[in-house]
Order: sequence, then structure tokens, then C-alpha cells
Amino acid sequence: MQHPVSAPIGLTAANYADRIGFAQLTRRAFEGVDLHPLRDQLVARIAAGTALAGEGLDLSLITQLLGDKDRGLAIQSEVLAFHQLFRTPSAAAKPGLRLLALAADIDMGGNTPIDFLLEGSDIELLTLYVIKGVGLPETLPEHDAAIVVASDSEECREALALIEGAAPHWPRPLLNRPDRIGNLDRDKLYRLLTDVPGLDIPATIHATRTQLSDLAQGRIARADIAGELHFPMIARPRGSHAGVGLAKLDDAAALVAYLAERKEQDFFVARFVDYVSPDGLYRKYRLAMVDGKPYACHMAIADRWDIWYLNAYMAFSEEKRAEEAVFMRDFDHAFGARHSNALEEMSRRVGLDYFIVDCAENANGELLVFEADNTAVVHNMDSPVVFPYKPPQMRKIFAAFAAMLSRHAKTGTESAA
Repeated sequence: MQHPVSAPIGLTAANYADRIGFAQLTRRAFEGVDLHPLRDQLVARIAAGTALAGEGLDLSLITQLLGDKDRGLAIQSEVLAFHQLFRTPSAAAKPGLRLLALAADIDMGGNTPIDFLLEGSDIELLTLYVIKGVGLPETLPEHDAAIVVASDSEECREALALIEGAAPHWPRPLLNRPDRIGNLDRDKLYRLLTDVPGLDIPATIHATRTQLSDLAQGRIARADIAGELHFPMIARPRGSHAGVGLAKLDDAAALVAYLAERKEQDFFVARFVDYVSPDGLYRKYRLAMVDGKPYACHMAIADRWDIWYLNAYMAFSEEKRAEEAVFMRDFDHAFGARHSNALEEMSRRVGLDYFIVDCAENANGELLVFEADNTAVVHNMDSPVVFPYKPPQMRKIFAAFAAMLSRHAKTGTESAA
């Protein structure tokens, strides 16, 4: 039953369904474990009518990990139609803290993969899916702190609106408040950060297919779309992620060719910033902002501008890994110190307790921000043999995240006393 916005929210014993969860299943896939036998086992249990709700949700994720996104989402929606609360148990026999994550009915990349951040901790994770037509229950499961894990995507807007309506009456500390998650939209983020000293963020502008076609044909000027727009420019379909449809367009002819390949009607365009280093390589960084403090997640080095960690092939270069190790080791008094003021102001304006920043340094040494996100994966799955410097850094991030939750939970307890 949907919770009335104006009423106080009560707490009750949790009626949850246990599941394996995102972190464990993704780790198995990452390590090359064949998930087909487990999938077939769960399918058989569903066919026999003996499957539990948590197993149905695990089947949804396994199906997505095996490449069938549409079927996986259909299974998820079927499960969530009759059960919305799930538990991922903590590593401890007795949990020290219970965290309630508020999620949306979306694909596996659309909610913060928060169970990675809790691996090995004494924190028990309850995930409540806030879905259309059901909303929030009149009484919430007992918890010490809550966090919104739904993303800023269009598919999550209704879930975020439902949570926002209940937020003023939330009985426990609520982190990553829903009204601030929208700050991560590409075009909103630019407007939010455009005048931060020491920070460079290209204007991200919404442009329709018609506008871009008119620009390519010379019927309108670049300034008719945005004052700072010029060739070369970056284009991507609106709502796309993980580099899908991302392209650098050097001139009008390239724009014509790009539109011929894409079917979308709406795009984001931005000026291209050439952030190449003096040695001819590009360096892109991922930072985790936890409780206002930046932490190094990874550093990707490649000879291409459209870089992310997988296409940088860091595992195949000892030299690249040595540089990444130094980046992590010296982060607090090197990269983090150089950009401390810009990062601090960015964190303040975004207003979230936890989010991820993908960035670089431009030719002037400023922090070049590509995007900020609350759903990027921060994990400890990389081989400790190949990346021996990573596990200590990841544990540092996880510890900071747990400490943030504990601080808020304690504050909530004290204020309730």
C-alpha cells in the first residue's frame, strides 16, 4: 500500500526474502564461473512452484549477466509484483548495523551496487524496491539508516518522487536524498559546477536530431544550439551509458555520418577537450566521494580519448599498473591535494553523501569532469596478484563508507533519544 505523504512513517519487523545478491553473483561471472547450472536450477524451482522471492530476483540478475537483459527485467518485474523487500546478509553472525537501500525496478546497472561496498562488513543490507502502483509501505522495515540507490535516469523518476514525498517523515537518517540525485544529470551537473574555480566541465547540451541535421546541412549555426559549441564536438544519445553511441565529430561531414548510423531522436553534445598528456597518452580517473572526501578508485591509461578501464588493458601493462599504484599511494598529497578545493566545492554543490566522479586533468592542470554518477561499480574483484595495490585501497573506501553509515546511524539514534 502506498504511504500517504503527510503521515509519519512507522517501523516494523522486516518481512524480507533472502537472496544471493548483486556482488556475489557478479563476482562469480567476473571470475568466469558458469552461471548456467544455477540458472537452470532456479528455473526448475520456479516451474515446480517451490522458488522463493529472493531466488526469483537472483534469477533475474543471472539472466541479465548471461546477456538476456529483456528476459531478466521481465522476471524481475514479475517478482516485484508480489514482493519488494530483500535481504543480503552481512558477513557477521550478528549485524552491527542494518541499512535500508531504496531501489527502482530497473536493469542491473540502474541502482547503486551497494553490496560491493558492504562486502566483509557487519552491515546487513535490506533492499526495498519502490515500484509504480505500490510505492512505499505504511510501515517500513526496522533499520538504522537508509540510502537512496536509484539513479537519475528517466526510468527511476517515479520511484524518486515517491521517496521524496516521504522523505520529510523518514524515521531514520536518509542518505543520498532523492531531490539531490537529479543533480547528477549531465546537463544539470554542468550548470551546477560551471563556475567552480579549478574545475573544467564542458557544457552538456540537449540537441534534437532535427537540430543536429540542420547544423550538419548548414541551415543553422553551432551558436544556435549553444554558444560554446564548436567542432570537434562530442555526441552521445540522450540516456545512453557505458560509451554507447559516444563519438567525436570533427566536422559537419562526420555529423552527417553519425546521424545516419543512429536512430535516436535526442542527443547530448559538448565541446571536445583534448586532455592528452605530454607523452601522448590519455589518463582518466575514477574517484569515490564518500562523506565529502575523495578516494581513488582507478586510473586508466591509453592512447585514445574515449577511454574507460576495460579498453585501457591495464592488466597487460606492468608500466601502467605501476603508475596506477603510485596514483593510489600518493593520492591524498598529490592528485587529491591538487584538486582538493574543486572537489570539496563539487561535493558541497552536488549534496550527496556518496557518488562517483569520472575525471581527468586538462592542459591547464584543472580538474576536467566528465560525469558524476551514483551507480558506477566500485569493487574489489580484481586479481590481487596482478593488482596487489588495489585491495588495500578498496578496503579503505569500504571502511569510509561503513564509517559514514555508522556516523549517521548514531546521529539518528541520539536525535531520537
